[in-house]
Amino acid sequence: MAVHKPVMKAPGKKGDIIFGALVKLAALITLLLLGGIIISLVIASWPSIQKFGISFLWHKEWDAPADEFGALVPIYGTIVTSIIALLIAVPVSFGIALFLTELSPKWLKRPLGIAIELLAAIPSIVYGMWGLFIFAPLFAEYFQQPVGDVVANIPIISTLFSGPAFGIGILAAGIILAIMIIPYIAAVMRDVFEQTPTLLKESAYGIGCTTWEVIRNIVLPYTKNGVIGGIMLGLGRALGETMAVTFIIGNTYQLDSFSLYMPGNSITSALANEFAEAESGLHTAALMELGLILFVITFIVLSLSKLMILRLNKNEGR
Repeated sequence: MAVHKPVMKAPGKKGDIIFGALVKLAALITLLLLGGIIISLVIASWPSIQKFGISFLWHKEWDAPADEFGALVPIYGTIVTSIIALLIAVPVSFGIALFLTELSPKWLKRPLGIAIELLAAIPSIVYGMWGLFIFAPLFAEYFQQPVGDVVANIPIISTLFSGPAFGIGILAAGIILAIMIIPYIAAVMRDVFEQTPTLLKESAYGIGCTTWEVIRNIVLPYTKNGVIGGIMLGLGRALGETMAVTFIIGNTYQLDSFSLYMPGNSITSALANEFAEAESGLHTAALMELGLILFVITFIVLSLSKLMILRLNKNEGR
């Protein structure tokens, strides 16, 4: 007796069409949200743009009762604290990722990795409270005062580390930001380092390469896109951080010197401190323009990182 096998129908294109439409819709929604945010920021900040124009970027006066506003101090504080955070966080994160992937014993690798991830889960307001009540007094006594005395007679450097030791200020905010973004950058670097094929690394070790040579010549070229992406993730967190910076930066609109010890302000801390109490009108428009400027700064940074990755890939192709 013949056995009839069920006839298998060829898969149709209906599922692919639906899936493609959903994916395109998701991408379109993202673009619409991005465009909506930009348009709403421009509309809300238009009175400030009309009155102050481009000079809003380099004026440091911020006097709400007199309706005089300038963004220089918040922009300066945002950029400088983020640069300080990156200068500290990137080498430390690289060392952590290198240790976890190449040097750490097996019994320590997992607990240390979990500890790094737990640091990333701590709320920013906790970092801010710890920075203000615990870190700031210790920082003033054991770093600001001794370092200020040591470099007092060194040109240029003395300008950066001059002034009273308050414990709070731009440098303190930058260090707190560095502590906050280290877990993010280290976790991404560790993950991308682990994606390097074991065969490539073992081949390098087999011809006599040291650990540093393997990292420099094998791991970093293979994972450069991921490493840059991790650094940009940390920079984005530093640029947009609010509560921790608000606690520790000092929240003053003064730029009398370029000392890193002096209190300052950032775009996010200015928004957090003033937006709830700002009267509708020019004050609110100026704050919205600060938000627009932060958006533009973030967009420029991410665009530059993308161009860097494309240039590295192009050079590698040559």
